[in-house]
Amino acid sequence: MELMRDLWRFGLKQAYACMFGGYLLVLILLTKLWYPFTFIYRYDFLFIAALLFQVVLLIFKLERPMEAVVILVFHVVATALEIFKTSDSIRSWQYPEPFHIGIGNVPLFAGFMYSAVGSYIARVWRLFDFRFGPYPRQDVTLVLAAALYVNFFTHHFLPDCRWLLLLASIYLFFRTQVYYRLRRRHRKMSLLLGWLLVALFIWFAENIATFARIWVYPNQSAGWHLVPLHKLLAWYLLMMISFILVSLVHKPTLPDTK
Repeated sequence: MELMRDLWRFGLKQAYACMFGGYLLVLILLTKLWYPFTFIYRYDFLFIAALLFQVVLLIFKLERPMEAVVILVFHVVATALEIFKTSDSIRSWQYPEPFHIGIGNVPLFAGFMYSAVGSYIARVWRLFDFRFGPYPRQDVTLVLAAALYVNFFTHHFLPDCRWLLLLASIYLFFRTQVYYRLRRRHRKMSLLLGWLLVALFIWFAENIATFARIWVYPNQSAGWHLVPLHKLLAWYLLMMISFILVSLVHKPTLPDTK
């Protein structure tokens, strides 16, 4: 019975932490099934709806101002990546519908999908009172995040280093345990395993988004099918960048040893 209660609390906290991402997914599906507005493009509507929701989170103190700043930074760096990846010379994926609010081939709504990851990490960190032991030096993690981000651009022209960077992240975080609190007691799990589970959840969300034709990969242009599993690696690395950015606000602390 105690286990069931803990699972229930864990699920409720996770659902609350996913508030922004869940809101976006619901809007994406609803506007795919029924979009009645003729005076505004779908992507522009989604951008305004996401922006208003972010404001609501701040007004009702469901998100802290410094967390919003970090999420904004992630939005900016993610949009820069999107502009590059969807450029006419790269075209790793594309946004098939028209829009006014955007840059190049990218609707600005796209950045909020990445921001949802940062929002989730910031909120779940607080809700579960994360502690870590041991945690790598922060300057080293920032170098890793910068290298991961740069590789998303350079692998189109230079050798792809993502597997080396993945090994570097495993080396850095292999011993790191994340301690999360349910009721009065902290439990622990491998931080690397936690990241993998979050990346898997993002991959499921990506399948929903591509089904709703928010964006499509070249092999989906003729019809939808599952996003290849190897995309899990890209989401794992992007999610790691987001986690390290959020750690600038929520400083990693050691577990309580009392």
